Amino acid sequence: MARDKTILKALAGETQATPPIWMMRQAGRYLPEYRATRAEAGDFLSLCYNPDLATEVTLQPIRRYGFDAAILFADILLVPQALGADLWFVTGEGPRLSTVTTQADFDKLGPAADIHETLNPIYQTVRNLSGALPSETTLIGFAGAPWTVATYMVAGRGTPDQGPAHALKDENRPVFEALMDRITEATILYLSAQIDAGAEVVKVFDSWAGSLKGKDFEDFAVAPAKRIISALKEKHPGTPIIAFPREAGDGYIGFHAKTGADCVAVDDSVTPEWAAANVQKDGCVQGNLASRHMVTGGEDLVRETRKVVEGFKNGPHIFNLGHGITPDADPDNVQLMIDTIRGG
Repeated sequence: MARDKTILKALAGETQATPPIWMMRQAGRYLPEYRATRAEAGDFLSLCYNPDLATEVTLQPIRRYGFDAAILFADILLVPQALGADLWFVTGEGPRLSTVTTQADFDKLGPAADIHETLNPIYQTVRNLSGALPSETTLIGFAGAPWTVATYMVAGRGTPDQGPAHALKDENRPVFEALMDRITEATILYLSAQIDAGAEVVKVFDSWAGSLKGKDFEDFAVAPAKRIISALKEKHPGTPIIAFPREAGDGYIGFHAKTGADCVAVDDSVTPEWAAANVQKDGCVQGNLASRHMVTGGEDLVRETRKVVEGFKNGPHIFNLGHGITPDADPDNVQLMIDTIRGG
């Protein structure tokens, strides 16, 4: 049955007449049923760590839309928390963490091997989903890439330019590299445990890769991805891996070969035509409709959706947004997008 799943066919390099579809953040605040479950959980972290409720919100967009894949409901900052960082969420503002900017801060973190006690509820959610999803629906696990996770751990929050992490990288290289190494080790263990629990595909989100330039991109976006993918392929040789170095620009070129990724997801700062010529030639591509169309809808949504399908039609393609769907999106626009892809 697994071989009949359209996502897995695309990841194996098959070109399909209708691309499989899922959306980043497809289980989220734009859905009224998600907001109801979140209220039941009480707060965001309680939702992440409650396997029954996390399973429910993961299944909600599958029931509503029939996406070809479900992605585990969790958060990339659970790994820092499992390493010993303090983590909390400020309503309307997002995550906050205790910071790692010195050797003393780093020394307070636990070893990567100790993350599983904290993350066991996440693995249970994966096991729940593995048994609950429709037989045709692929289950995707995920983690944040080391650079992106490090930017939050250094700054203690999201920042517009990832400046604190760049400063640590430039001013205290030993601490920065030790932090990257610890996150990388933990990410390998975390994703491997998700695969053991039933994830059929895993994705590595490097949301802030675009702020790395030149050799830094090679050292801190490409090299960690290669290390993670190589380790996972050694232990789980049949599991496909999607990499998403967002806003990498020319860094997307050759990313398949440099890292061993089965699929490279691209954001909407590049056109489908450019990505087909420069990235899809090396393997499966995922993307890349601009998220704003889920808000504005209308003929622009239909036209741009068709443009993405057309642009990638000659190679393996998974249809997705260029980034996550936003809380102000209209659920009806998601259905319009799906109908446009599947209806021609």
